[in-house]
Amino acid sequence: MLIRPMTDADVPLAEGISDDAFFALDVANRLPAAPPPERRSASHSAAWEARTRGFLASDPDGCWVAVQDDEVVGFATSFRRERVWCLATFAVRPGLQGAGIGAQVLDAALAYGADTPRGMLAASVDPRALRRYHLAGFRLHPQLALHGAIDRSVLPALTGVREGDADDLAWMDDLDRAHRGGPHGADHERLLAAGRLVVTTDRSGYAYTNGRVMALLAARDEDAARTLLWECLASAEERYEIAHVTSANYWAVEVGLTARLDLVARGHLGLRGMDPPSPYVHHGALL
Repeated sequence: MLIRPMTDADVPLAEGISDDAFFALDVANRLPAAPPPERRSASHSAAWEARTRGFLASDPDGCWVAVQDDEVVGFATSFRRERVWCLATFAVRPGLQGAGIGAQVLDAALAYGADTPRGMLAASVDPRALRRYHLAGFRLHPQLALHGAIDRSVLPALTGVREGDADDLAWMDDLDRAHRGGPHGADHERLLAAGRLVVTTDRSGYAYTNGRVMALLAARDEDAARTLLWECLASAEERYEIAHVTSANYWAVEVGLTARLDLVARGHLGLRGMDPPSPYVHHGALL
């Protein structure tokens, strides 16, 4: 087994491993009422590769692959933002899991953040991965997700929100520092490319949404957070999803249930050196 830094040529291979691994996990853990899992679309795969190349450019020492018999069989990508280290993605090829490959490649990524006081990761329901995160010192906080068709008869009249732009990024980064210990910085460009940025007029919060999923929300207080989430729902398509909601953000559960979305348990937020941030709904890979 060889653990080495990821290269640009490894990115499509890692994307394929990630798609295979998470699709297999979704199939194995599908709830009876949930729609059947789907493979990534071509556009989703391209966005995944572009985001990973961004990590390679900004944090090459946080991106690693495991090679067995000259074949990439696992990988981990991670990044640092001031005082916080984040695990973006971690996967091992299906059929090879449980043989120690994941532990070795994850250790390489963890070493990149060893001197940061805080750590974050969004974990799936894979019990093997959860054990590794626990052994690495991460507390695992269960996540909820809300999804389904929105009851538009309950949408409130909103004021105090507007479209965000580049002039908002500085205060947004300060808000991120307060919540997680580091800004999103260049990650804002990736988030904006995938959706819409909405902010409060008093600069108390922001959210990214693409009409189908809320990607990220950060606010100074729950009133601002609720306003932003209602705006995301008001501008959504028929069906919408609010993922990665911890118990510290029950305000999001209240809004989602009022809009008649379905509530399910899904994955964990792993944290080291910090409590679950709130009001804050994290992004799956950019945290």
